Amino acid sequence: MMSEGKTSTPEPEIPVTIAMSSGLLFKQEQQGYGPAFNFVKALKAVNAELRNHYPESEELFKVILIDDSSSSDFLMDHIREHGLEELITLLSVTEDQLVSELKGNKTHLYLSDEPGLKVQEAVNEGIAAAIMFTPTNIITVSENQLHVAFDGDAVLFSNESELVFKSDELQGYLKNEKQNVEIQMNEGPFKGFLDVLIKLQKKLHNKGLYKKCPILYLPGDISRAGCDGYRALNTLHRWGLELDEAVFVGGADKGPSLQRIKPHIFFDDQQRHVDAALEVGTVACLVLSPN
Repeated sequence: MMSEGKTSTPEPEIPVTIAMSSGLLFKQEQQGYGPAFNFVKALKAVNAELRNHYPESEELFKVILIDDSSSSDFLMDHIREHGLEELITLLSVTEDQLVSELKGNKTHLYLSDEPGLKVQEAVNEGIAAAIMFTPTNIITVSENQLHVAFDGDAVLFSNESELVFKSDELQGYLKNEKQNVEIQMNEGPFKGFLDVLIKLQKKLHNKGLYKKCPILYLPGDISRAGCDGYRALNTLHRWGLELDEAVFVGGADKGPSLQRIKPHIFFDDQQRHVDAALEVGTVACLVLSPN
């Protein structure tokens, strides 16, 4: 118990670190851009606004680009060309060192361009990690505002409800969610990343930036409806998180909602929903659950 007159020490401000495979940003073979390019440009815009209002703060986005040493010159040329030097750090690392380097850099999010054991290993070590896929035609997204969309179960929340659905089917699942509507769900692998996004958004709101906030939407594209949707909202409320928008689609296709929201990046734990996102031009990432 804290003695009277004492206040808690504020947490030190650290960068919000996002690590990704270099091919997600620049394609050396095609001399083009990867699917994360617009996402990274939006991170740069958010940093500019944060520096404007909090010039002494270290709480900024930081991108670690994971490359092999043979591509370093190519990557640095493109980083300079797009004015990304202050945002991006290059990291040449062997595969067996990758996860320890991610942990050492306090990585909040790791994005890979290929499935593999290292993504699963990162998830098992408590790092939000996903495999990013590229649509054939990427939709036009904002260059000045960061839009991120998350699925609910097994992404923001744990997979507890999905397991009930698999074992007891729809009626058992709905009964479980109705009985537990006031009981908050356990945290999923991306809850921590959502936390830091909303923390930065609130800092900008505190400076009077609302409609013009560079983090304008943090939509929760939650595959729920009815009482199970209420449980999701109750959980977010008890976590103290407020989303700009929550879309409850039930079991319907998420493509139309994503087409309207136009996020830079969408996270889901099911390949069919990732594929639906890709069909409407949304950069989508497959989230792995810890095991």
